[in-house]
Amino acid sequence: MKYLLYIVFLSGALLQAQEAVQAIFVKTVKLKGETIIAFDNFRAPYFKKDNVFYTNNVSGNLTYNNLQLGELSSVDTFNPLKINLFYKDFNTAVILDNRLAEIYKIDFNTTTPYLNVSFISTGHDNTIWIFNQDLQRLELFDYKTRSSRAQTVPIQSKVLDLKSDFNYCWLLTEKYIYTYNYFGRLIRKIGNSGYTCIGQNNENLILKKDNSLFYLQRNSDIINKIETPNLLINGFFVTNETLYIYNDETLQQFQLKIK
Repeated sequence: MKYLLYIVFLSGALLQAQEAVQAIFVKTVKLKGETIIAFDNFRAPYFKKDNVFYTNNVSGNLTYNNLQLGELSSVDTFNPLKINLFYKDFNTAVILDNRLAEIYKIDFNTTTPYLNVSFISTGHDNTIWIFNQDLQRLELFDYKTRSSRAQTVPIQSKVLDLKSDFNYCWLLTEKYIYTYNYFGRLIRKIGNSGYTCIGQNNENLILKKDNSLFYLQRNSDIINKIETPNLLINGFFVTNETLYIYNDETLQQFQLKIK
């Protein structure tokens, strides 16, 4: 009986592993020399052109420009009321409101102790997740008190990407995909078999490997391929079960359907 149950369990696991996520085509939008760098949870797009960050929404054309900080490295729009911009060359983060007005500017060069930051992402309350490059660890940084509320143990492999929501943080390294709660406690760790960047949607992960996308459902360790047309994927974004694939000239929109 024990062996029969094992066979049934193994067969079910193999079937589940072979399931695919279907991406149903919705539309294609041609781009006019614009670089899309983010979508928020209301499906509003954000762009970068000549290092100027901007969006077009119900409030009109909104822009933010801070040329003295150099190249804009990353943008996190998970919370459109507190948009996170990171200027890696100057080790500085900027928090913007929904009208792209500056709320906070965090110069990590002036913190005590000094922080050498390589990635940032959204946190809850007045926090952002940062990766401390010198100590090789994640920290939940309170930008009002200029102190860390939580730290992880050091990470032993190269960090590739960082994503988060109000409750969890996902760290992609060359060897593993880590999931932490907002106390900085590790709650899941699975192997990385070649994924290079991640996106998250309702605590489900989208992972990119070569020119394909994969889906990792929350509370599961099984990664399933997303069925998409043969597209050049220069970038991708996920919000509310909608997948956007960006290839410099066009933006293609798909609806994700779990089989």
